[in-house]
Amino acid sequence: MRLFRVALLCLSLGSGFACAQSIPSHAEGLTEELVTVALDANRHQSGVYSVKTGTQNHSKLAVLLPGYPSVVRPVVEGGAMVRSKLTGNFLIRSRRHLADESIATLIVDCHSESGDYCTSAYQSSNDRQKHAQKLIDVVREKHPSIQEVWLIGTSMGTISSSFLPTYDAKAYAGAIHTASITEPWVQGSYRELANFDYRRSGIPQFFVHHRDDPCSLTTYSGAKKISEKYGFPLITVSGGSGFQGGACQAQTEHGFKGMEMPTMGAIATIIKFGRPENLEIR
Repeated sequence: MRLFRVALLCLSLGSGFACAQSIPSHAEGLTEELVTVALDANRHQSGVYSVKTGTQNHSKLAVLLPGYPSVVRPVVEGGAMVRSKLTGNFLIRSRRHLADESIATLIVDCHSESGDYCTSAYQSSNDRQKHAQKLIDVVREKHPSIQEVWLIGTSMGTISSSFLPTYDAKAYAGAIHTASITEPWVQGSYRELANFDYRRSGIPQFFVHHRDDPCSLTTYSGAKKISEKYGFPLITVSGGSGFQGGACQAQTEHGFKGMEMPTMGAIATIIKFGRPENLEIR
């Protein structure tokens, strides 16, 4: 599967060639930088800070917490993320539709010693909050115009977006859970979210879910039950195109394939105004 477009533009220069890597489609229109902080003697925490090219003084920071296996390992060259292990993830491939004049984004990787899998136990831990906070603090120090920080998780990443504010609610203006884990007891799911009380953090929370999400871990009916139980808004997405791959992979309704732009538009509205404009996205 081709997760992003990489082209080499080569110009003949006498006896050799000079090649420059083009900007991948997921990074078009963005100016990006790799941010890394030391955690201890052996580990570090990395992320990718992105803004719409030509904009500055952003007031909102959207912290992106990608899904399985939640390990990004980004490579940033020439002001763009050119490679990562999760380029096809919904939040990562769609971040360009979220970044605008007021919103900057920050992709959060798993810590450097996690290997190829960011465990659910770690994502639900206070360590995960501390590590993400160190990264956020560095970004806010460099960009003091940021006034609010919002968490956005997708699929497995909603373990992080759910638990992080329970350790420090004052750090976040709100949390948005997309394709959220709603069935923690099914095979292959994550028990950390079993009987999870979304009121624990005391911050505004929102759910964004595709009506036809085929993944057994993230059912629409489950999202509706959680929304109704806690009184948090549920934004329902319908439609899309180009579906391919497994039910819980990012190129199906589970990853809002073909609906990236309107879905990110709805998320941007929540971040800017603290509430959704519409509960149905078609």
